[in-house]
Amino acid sequence: MKNRWIESEADQCLADENVGLRVYSSQLLGMDSDLVLHGGGNTSVKGELENVFGDRESVLFVKGSGWDLRTIESAGFPPVKMDYLSKLGELDHLSDSEMMRQLRLGLLDPTAPTPSVEAILHALIPHKYVDHSHADAVVAISNTANGEAILREIYGKQVLILPYVMPGFILAQQVAAATRDLDWSSVRGIILLHHGIFSFDNDAKASYDSMIEMVSQAEAYLDQQVLENKFQCNSETYQPSAQDCLQLSELRARAGDLYGGPVLLRLDSSSQAFGFSKLDNCHDLASRGPLTPDHTIHTKAFAAIFEQDPVSGLQQFERDYQQYFTDHSSDAHQCLDPMPRYGVWRNKGMVYLAANRKKLQIVQDISQHTVKAIQLGEILGGWQALPRKELFDVEYWELEQAKLKSAKAVAEFEGKVVLISGAASGIGRACVEKFAEKGAVVIALDIASGFEATFDSPAILSLHCDVTDSAAVELALQQAIVQFGGIDVLVSNAGNFPESQKLESLQDSNWNKSLELNLSSHMKLMRASLPYLKNGFDPAIVIIASKNVPAPGPGAAAYSVAKAGLTQMARVAALELGENGIRVNALHPNAVYDTAIWTDEVLAKRAEHYQLSVDQYKTANVLKTEIKAADVAKAVCVFAGNSLSKTTGAQLAVDGGNERVI
Repeated sequence: MKNRWIESEADQCLADENVGLRVYSSQLLGMDSDLVLHGGGNTSVKGELENVFGDRESVLFVKGSGWDLRTIESAGFPPVKMDYLSKLGELDHLSDSEMMRQLRLGLLDPTAPTPSVEAILHALIPHKYVDHSHADAVVAISNTANGEAILREIYGKQVLILPYVMPGFILAQQVAAATRDLDWSSVRGIILLHHGIFSFDNDAKASYDSMIEMVSQAEAYLDQQVLENKFQCNSETYQPSAQDCLQLSELRARAGDLYGGPVLLRLDSSSQAFGFSKLDNCHDLASRGPLTPDHTIHTKAFAAIFEQDPVSGLQQFERDYQQYFTDHSSDAHQCLDPMPRYGVWRNKGMVYLAANRKKLQIVQDISQHTVKAIQLGEILGGWQALPRKELFDVEYWELEQAKLKSAKAVAEFEGKVVLISGAASGIGRACVEKFAEKGAVVIALDIASGFEATFDSPAILSLHCDVTDSAAVELALQQAIVQFGGIDVLVSNAGNFPESQKLESLQDSNWNKSLELNLSSHMKLMRASLPYLKNGFDPAIVIIASKNVPAPGPGAAAYSVAKAGLTQMARVAALELGENGIRVNALHPNAVYDTAIWTDEVLAKRAEHYQLSVDQYKTANVLKTEIKAADVAKAVCVFAGNSLSKTTGAQLAVDGGNERVI
């Protein structure tokens, strides 16, 4: 475990005497995913603040709800009155919901975030700095039959080791009882089995150093066990086939039925995931439980098991989950959706599912850490997570159930996958940005050099692809399915405006290139996408055609004929695909000048042809307004969304009103 403390960096944090170093060392902990994953862990520092009456009050600055240690700032440490926390800790009983209400009442700043559920526990530890992580190595060891004994062997009496109890008030009570007569100078940390580890000190660096040293001891023990058992890591990966991708898209569709809306899916065929899926007992191991019970909130208590037909495995998971709920629930519980969040696909890898991209990444990260820990646990004598009843209590924690009653509105395209061609600039790029803004994940295709680095967003997968090449299109779509599970919206946009040539001088190369890109490539992309769109959520195809379809101009035969053919193909597609619920509509933009098609040279020539200045040409429409790529992107989203869910085979102009079209 790397110690990331740099004294010169720490010195720059001293200006904020209350939480400067607390912010710094918290971020250091958050940088290491083997210590903290996606909001896990918490930290605190004790200090003083002056109240409105001028009195100095002892306070606990503790990590606030919704903050991640990796990126936490001063505002993420709400100040809670220490005397209030001490009195709460002396109560005999306090429900977690009431505890959270009381924690807010103890705030000195009512606008601050809600304090961590572990605030009372942090308050009772008599050291200025308290660090808490869910260190993989420590928890992995504790998730074995002899885990407690091994941890005592590693740490001796330096660390207090306590059995697992639920986080919150009862955990604070447990630690209070166990430390009532403790000489705190005799211990450097506390381990909560199956949960995590605490370090503490009156110095920020000493507390951080202690955490790193204790976790490093656990890692060293595991490394030695790996060497002694001659454990070999798998180095092979799996290359998904076209048939695999079709099965994934169907699995995603059926999973969405269980979830109640669009979801994303990812296949992980990395060496670690593929190696795990090849283990004879991988299905048993994946069903035993997560690395730490907190993960059930993100991943549920066990995995789905997928064999040759993954949909049948999904159906079995639904039955198993319903039984799990029946076995452990009371009348007070509301059953969550029965969609698995991760699964093992025999001899192919791991499958992750979630409602949106951010949650999908959380599921993937947690699952990858869990798979690694499981295999280490097996070396130590067998992976043994908590019983399902304990896991259920966390997944159905009253604080989590309360969130169901305050569900937030989701973005219009959350959970949906949008495929866009010609995405490097102009209308295509505007569509990518607009759909991502509205919650979609986007597969962006373009042939432009260096296109893969165009978008700096994990919600956008940029693929270099020549859409005139059927094999390249098929390969790109398979990459997209592996990454996000399917296609819901196709925006067929790639195109160019060839050199203006009248018919008597029209060159074959000009004609053929226009037909290839402006017509044939759209057919190839649509043809390749249809098997996935048929499994999509509210699937839609939006064709970017042109004003030249209803109102062609002289010298543009190659372009106008190709776009007319494209529009005709859209009409045929609407007729053919209606029975599959796939809507197909076309847009006819005109005079969209912030696109790659309209170079300065082309724009000048067209303006000269109509005996107008460039500025006059840009606004030569009924509304006297300039049309931009973003305006077309808005119309694309309308056709792709639910506003026109009963419309197919339509053509819509986005041109400011063209007299010839009207």
